[in-house]
Amino acid sequence: MADLQLRNLVKRFGEVTVVQHLDLSVASGEFVVLLGESGCGKSTTLRMVAGLEEVTEGQVLIGGRDVTHAHPMARDIAMVFQNYALYPHMDVAQNMSFSLRLAGRPTAEIQAKVAAAAKVLNIEHLLARRPKELSGGQRQRVAIGRAIVREPQVFLFDEPLSNLDAKLRGHMRAELALLHERLGKTTLYVTHDQVEAMTLADRIVIFDKGRIQQVGTPGEVFNHPANLFVAGFIGTPTMNFFKARLAHEGGVALLRGSGFVLPAPAWLLPAAKGPEQALVVGIRPQSLKPSDEAAALPIQVDVVEYLGTESQIVGHLQVPEGQRVSAVVPGDAKALLHQGVRLAAEAGALHVFDADSGLSLKPRSTE
Repeated sequence: MADLQLRNLVKRFGEVTVVQHLDLSVASGEFVVLLGESGCGKSTTLRMVAGLEEVTEGQVLIGGRDVTHAHPMARDIAMVFQNYALYPHMDVAQNMSFSLRLAGRPTAEIQAKVAAAAKVLNIEHLLARRPKELSGGQRQRVAIGRAIVREPQVFLFDEPLSNLDAKLRGHMRAELALLHERLGKTTLYVTHDQVEAMTLADRIVIFDKGRIQQVGTPGEVFNHPANLFVAGFIGTPTMNFFKARLAHEGGVALLRGSGFVLPAPAWLLPAAKGPEQALVVGIRPQSLKPSDEAAALPIQVDVVEYLGTESQIVGHLQVPEGQRVSAVVPGDAKALLHQGVRLAAEAGALHVFDADSGLSLKPRSTE
């Protein structure tokens, strides 16, 4: 195993910069996920690590060795692609052993490594089959097995589950988590799927427009998003956002917006500049609960999505052109359809951002 260092990494295509001065350290044995929307630069970053894209500026170091301009074969990495990239005329064993045979490794060593990888992936019974005889999940296992037999210092995964159906993706997520636990290899994994990121990652690197927005554990990026982009990107359903200003009425600090008032959390008072500062209040749908309190969000329910153990309700604030609000409540909430309801959240569940910079005002010490 080896650590991975990306130092001031830049990638330009002509006059377009797609990766902008990226710095990232991945510890030996760590599973790090690059997460972001399509076109944000995460796959380009992975391809620069693999040597499939030239680095415009900066350095890539693996195990302390500068491999910025090294040939992909000389980097001691193995990459698993989205489209499997299996040779159709070879059986599973031949596909898995191809790189070892190309390197001239002894036959006995090749057979032992293929057998060991097949056992880890539970594909021993598939070794004589061709790719056309395999399901999507089996093909992906073969592609992963081909990477395992090389025993690289670093694993690279580029959207490996995106071609699978939802049920199989869930199964393969669990398989990948178990695989990493067994092998303990340094892993850099690219996805646009936040469920994959939250499930698999030791740390998540959130990208937007070629820049890192936040690096943290799944719990850190969910509970303490650094800015509005991260807050809106992480979490399903998406976080609710409300424009507001801090107000002091009768000795009580409040967050007042169009058609609503909420109690201001104590941690906000030293962080906010005062009533002149434009704020954005963020509340996750799971944190909103029906309430009789005056300081709450009055909404009109427009849609109820019954999901079995819970319901997602979607409505709008009861003011002209009131904005959309989502909440997740226990059980069957169909009785609330087209009804008015007040929703409140505990002060500790609120997120508050500066409207101009987009940066969070919530300190980590609130945990």
